[in-house]
Amino acid sequence: MSLSDTRRIVRFVGALALAGLTAGCFQPLYAERPTPAGSASVAGQLSGVDVAPIDAPGGSRLSRVSVGVRSELIYDLTGGGGGSSPTHRLDVKLTAQQLQVIVDINTARSDINNYGIDSNYTLTDLATGKVVVRGQTFARVSYNIPGQQQRFAGERGLRDAENRAAKEIAENIRSRLASYFVAGT
Repeated sequence: MSLSDTRRIVRFVGALALAGLTAGCFQPLYAERPTPAGSASVAGQLSGVDVAPIDAPGGSRLSRVSVGVRSELIYDLTGGGGGSSPTHRLDVKLTAQQLQVIVDINTARSDINNYGIDSNYTLTDLATGKVVVRGQTFARVSYNIPGQQQRFAGERGLRDAENRAAKEIAENIRSRLASYFVAGT
């Protein structure tokens, strides 16, 4: 056994020992165990968040997207099992935008578009009325427009992009709220 082989073995054993020492320091974020700061688990605390209806102009595309974001949030926070008595209220504001990414030079029609949602949200503690979390998130997704003859396919692509963006916004907000309930900040 050469000196370089011995060094590799020592490094490997050292890394393995360090990994073993730190393995107990981590816990799953959505575990059912109580959090150190409180008595309820993160999942229990998330289920106590009441998602307020999201304002959007009636009959607009953003109105449908806002319902989708709210539905995704409610499902993500409660797990589909219905919420407990509310301890916090979540208010969300959305704005949407579309952007042409690739334009056909022969027809001057867009081939690929981006759909984006920007969101501002606040989490308010109902017991004190104090805003405990204020944040922003965004989602950008692209979709194809196959051509003038396939208008339905272009509309369906836009709708799928809206659904994907709504799901991404809901996941971002849920992750931030879970982080708040674990860390308290």
